[in-house]
Amino acid sequence: MSYCRQEGKDRIIFVTKEDHEAPSNAELIADDPNDPYEEQGLILPNGDINWNCPCLGGMASGPCGSQFKEAFSCFHYSKEEVKGSECIDNFRNMQECMQKYPELYPQEEDKESSQAEASSSSVSTAPTEGSALPPETDSTPATSTSESAVSSDSTSLIDNQTAS
Repeated sequence: MSYCRQEGKDRIIFVTKEDHEAPSNAELIADDPNDPYEEQGLILPNGDINWNCPCLGGMASGPCGSQFKEAFSCFHYSKEEVKGSECIDNFRNMQECMQKYPELYPQEEDKESSQAEASSSSVSTAPTEGSALPPETDSTPATSTSESAVSSDSTSLIDNQTAS
């Protein structure tokens, strides 16, 4: 027998195996075409910020969501000559919060150093693709270029000697 329990704003429904075996009788509700948050993008038609926009990547709902909202709102509504110049403290607060959660908000230098460590640990002594000369240059005799350089030099030396 299934039952339901309310915890704060959440409703928890416990179901039995028999409940799962029965076909669903749930009715799907059609999307509301007047929903102001449905596929509106970052800025809503009235100029407000759409905090539900997937383009924010969850930043508005993470552990630093309130700091992100404050900083982003400050910048969005800024009227200063240098847009957002009055928001430095808000962005600093957001950054300080993000530094407390490096597993959720990795720093750019952390990403670069972890990529560099990964690539340096996989370095081997075997030649990599493109590091060796192509086969056609290996078969070309090296003496032909040095001989032509010597012969042209020796010719110019002989010419210089005869001229003097």
